[in-house]
Amino acid sequence: MALTEELEAVETEAARVERWRAETLVRVGYDAESAAELAGRTDVDLHQAIELIEAGCPAETALRILL
Repeated sequence: MALTEELEAVETEAARVERWRAETLVRVGYDAESAAELAGRTDVDLHQAIELIEAGCPAETALRILL
């Protein structure tokens, strides 16, 4: 496999993971824009983002905590 093909495969996998993270965050209560922002951040713990919402934290407040 050529280097460019490997890079494309990695980028594709990264995009899939980011999309999955965003969909998961929308399902628990984040709006699409906030979910996309959180999903794209590798420094944001997905489980913590979910736990905040499940604990009753408003999505706007959770976003401020996480970012």
